[in-house]
Order: sequence, then structure tokens, then C-alpha cells
Amino acid sequence: MSLQNLKTRTLTISLVLIISAFVVELTVGVYSNSLALITDSIHAVLDSFVTAILLLAARWAIKPPDLEHTYGHGKIETMGGFIGGIVILFIAAFFIYESIERFQNPPQVLPGIVAVWAAVYTLGTDGVRITILGRALKKVEGSTTLRADLYHAFMDMGSTMVAIIGILLVAIGFNQGDIIAALVLGSLLVILSLKLIHKTALELTDAIPQSMVKRVKGIVSNTEGVMNTESIQMRRSGHEIFADVTILLSGAASFDEAHKISSNVEKNIINSISNAKVTVHFEPTWKDAPLDAKINNIASSVKGVEGVHNINSSTSKEGFFISLHVLVDKNMSLEEAHKISDDIEKQIRSEISNINHITVHLEPYVSIPKTLPIEDLTIEEQIAKTIKEYPSVKKIGRVITLQLQDVFKIDIDCSFEGNLPIERVHDITTEIEYKIRSQIKNAIVTIHPEPN
Repeated sequence: MSLQNLKTRTLTISLVLIISAFVVELTVGVYSNSLALITDSIHAVLDSFVTAILLLAARWAIKPPDLEHTYGHGKIETMGGFIGGIVILFIAAFFIYESIERFQNPPQVLPGIVAVWAAVYTLGTDGVRITILGRALKKVEGSTTLRADLYHAFMDMGSTMVAIIGILLVAIGFNQGDIIAALVLGSLLVILSLKLIHKTALELTDAIPQSMVKRVKGIVSNTEGVMNTESIQMRRSGHEIFADVTILLSGAASFDEAHKISSNVEKNIINSISNAKVTVHFEPTWKDAPLDAKINNIASSVKGVEGVHNINSSTSKEGFFISLHVLVDKNMSLEEAHKISDDIEKQIRSEISNINHITVHLEPYVSIPKTLPIEDLTIEEQIAKTIKEYPSVKKIGRVITLQLQDVFKIDIDCSFEGNLPIERVHDITTEIEYKIRSQIKNAIVTIHPEPN
């Protein structure tokens, strides 16, 4: 059974029990001339009306979201709880007023033992209602309709006990006993109803406890990869809590990494808060991100740049010294390429402070077509012969040569000793790339070093 069906089924049973108590109390009250039972039966009529409102609200709240209610219809349930709280307040006020009236005009009617048994029956129905509503409320946390009806059940039990006490005390001649009990009960009901009205009124205005917002913020901040929490928006609709969270992630993070971090944020919130519906938005931030990643992002965003690599940055008392390699269209003129270089430098200087010097190395970019030509084995043999001149290269792996128009694209895998410094490996690969380019006209060479 779904939680919504459990909610409506519980309220339906509660309504049936209230109606049965009303029939018994009114019938016996009229038969035995018991004012206490007749008053309590009228109270049962009011309660059955409120429970019916709560039941309708719960049924309407089940309706799925639509174009006009994108968060669903849970607020209808909250409105039902708000109305129920107001009715409880009026009933409680009636109890207090009736008690004051009885102080001034004590009742003279002495009901018999049948009235007591009728009140005991009503007490039993109240106990059943409290049990089933309490169990349902544990499963459907945050249901304002179930909570409102549970308050009604306690109120009914209290009023029935007042009726029983009143009948018994009147029987022994102490009429003020039941009046004092009614005043205490009425005061408690006023407190309960005001709490319910206040809670549902806040919920109708989308108020959420500050403690819950702080709790969610703590969960988000403690999720690995989150740089900062931009905003948290939360609201309750029925028993569901909606959270709309915006987080800041490192601008250097890939889309896959950003998606994984966002999923972890959503999972952590749901694990901590039951019935939570979470939406996570992520935005990049370059604060505290690596300088090289910032430079790559800035340069890549300049129009005409096809790729960025070999970014180096160092710092001294005079500021940052930056160098980077930028790929541009191989058919572009020097003037056009130089303009792109100037744009890159201006953009970097505008976004990164304390820069002393920037060097932009321009390189021709060749796009790789979807259909590739056959590898040139003659060139591969020449490349292998050149690499063998370097004893530091322990093994030549895959050599791929592709002729793209009038340009050769050459990718080489080479193995080096694993403990060789990376700086030395870089020097060797750079030298090999330069030598191959000097031997093969229009060659673009990339060497991928691997540990042997």
C-alpha cells in the first residue's frame, strides 16, 4: 500500500469511528437526558466535519503534478490542516465558554449508568483512532492532515473523559469537578490548535525551519568536490520536501566530474532527509583553481583557437611568467594568427592579476577527417631509425602516420625507464620531435612517453 493510500484509508476509518460515536452518544444522551453526552455528540459532529475536510484534502493532494501545479498538490493537504486547526481552536473556545457557563448555572440533570457505557464506547473509538493515526503518522512523516486528525482524536478522548467525570461527579453531588476538568482540557486544546495553525501557516508561505536549511548546507559543503554553496531554496508540499541547490565547482573539473559531484550532493541530502526531492545546479568557479587550468580556459574561449597545450607558469617578485602553445588554422595568415595571440594575452591579463610576461607559441592545427588513409610504412621505418639513435628510449611502441592533405600527422608511443625524471623525458621527446620534423616536410609529431 502506498503512503498516500495509507493516509486516506486511515482518515476514512477515523471518520467512520467518529460518526459511530456520534450516533451512540446522541441516541443515549437523548434517552438518558444527559447534557454531557449530547454536548459531546455535537462535538463529534464538528469533528466528523473536520475529518471529512482533511480526507478530501488528502485525496486531492494525491493528484500528480500538472502544468498549473508543478510541485504537485501537497499544499491542499496543508490547507486542510490549517482549516482543521482553526476549527479545533473554536471548539476549544466553546469548551472554555461552556465551562464558565456551568460555573454560573450548574446542571441539575443526573444521567444514569447507560450514559456512562455510551461514553466508554466513545472512549474506545477514540483509543482506536489514536492508535491507527499514530502508526500511520510514523510511516507518513510530515502529514499535516494525519497530525490534525490525531489532535482531534486526543481532543475527543479528553472531552469524553470530561463527560464521564462529569457524569460520575454529578452523581456524587460534586458538580464543579467536571467544570474544572473542562477548563483544563479547553486550555490544552487552545495551545495545540495554535501550534498547528502556526505550523501550517508557515508551510503555506513556504517557510522552512532554519535548522533544516543549515543541515542541508552542511551536507552540501561536506560533499567532496564542492567548492562553495551558491544558494539553497527549500519548500514543503504535503509530506515532501523540495530542495533546489546551486553549487560552485572548480572550473577545471570535467563535465563527468561535475555530474558525479552533483549526484553525490543529491544522494547525501536524500539519505539525510526522508521524502526529499532534490535538484542540483552546478556553476564553475575559478577561485582557488590551478593557474594553468584558468589559463587554458581563458585561451580556449578566444575565437580562432583550436587547441591549447604545454602551459607553463612561474612566479617571481616581478609577477607571473606564462607561456603556452596555441593551435590555429594552418591556412591562417601570420597577421590573423598574431591578432589571436594578442587577444589571448589581453584576456589573460584582464582576468589574472600580477602578470609580468606572456609568451604565446602559435602552431598549425590540422583537423583529422573521419575517413583516414592507410599508414605509410616507409615513413614509419624512417621514424623508427631516428628514435633508435636515442638509447634512453627503451622500446618503440605503436607508430601511427596519417597523411592529411599535404600534412603528415604522426603519433608515436615510446617507453622510458620509470625512474627517469620527467624533465629529462620532455627534453628527449622534444628533440626527437624536432629531428623528425626536420626530416619529414609538413609533419606534426606527437610523442606519448610511457614507463618501461
